[in-house]
Amino acid sequence: METGAAVGGRLLVADSWLVRDGRVRGFERHRERFLRACGECGGPPLRRLVEFWQDMTATLPRTGEWFPRVELAAGSLELRLLLRHAPPLGTEVRVWAAGQSDPRTVPRRKGPDLDALARVRRRASVEGAQEAVLIAHSGVVLESATASVLWWEEDTLCLPPPRLPVLPGVTVGIIQEQAARTRTRVAHRERTLAELDGREVWLVNALHGIRPVTGWTGRPMEAAPAVRAPEWRKWLDDLMEPLPER
Repeated sequence: METGAAVGGRLLVADSWLVRDGRVRGFERHRERFLRACGECGGPPLRRLVEFWQDMTATLPRTGEWFPRVELAAGSLELRLLLRHAPPLGTEVRVWAAGQSDPRTVPRRKGPDLDALARVRRRASVEGAQEAVLIAHSGVVLESATASVLWWEEDTLCLPPPRLPVLPGVTVGIIQEQAARTRTRVAHRERTLAELDGREVWLVNALHGIRPVTGWTGRPMEAAPAVRAPEWRKWLDDLMEPLPER
């Protein structure tokens, strides 16, 4: 297992999550997604993947805040752990709403398109935002450069239909299960950016959890007050569990 600084070259698969003082949310789900993605693109045998995951887990620090990334490199099929300190965590987010055409070549697998998505985020930063929304050719909202997009329509929690080219987000899956437990209605709906105007919109990922959109740039849109986000954020933060023993 390689551990250390970022290595150049295209990735076939990548996965990442927040580690806070040895506690993680949805760790087994990240494992399943990483192993499944490696299998789908002709990665190492399952036994080798399982051994890598065990070794990687033992290596993770049990103190401090970290944002590790596991990788399967293209060509060499090398398995790597990139151990990174976590960036400052956000509780809200400002989004560039110009509507970026989706630049990804493999939208349902994290890894191959990380460089393209980083360029989108850099452009958003120039526009005074931390994130940018990706849209389909039809104009339908897909997700942001690093997070899933959810929104509320009255008492219904909405997200893009899975038939669209969206990454199967670990955190979104956790939220959907909680919605089912609390009998919160969930609906898959196709919406343009304009149709999110005035709604409570969330960006959701493994690093920041739930961040309500508190401002839009690039078009005249209003962000609704984050009425539901605080309760859901607290519930999600409380889900962090200790890493498996070394």
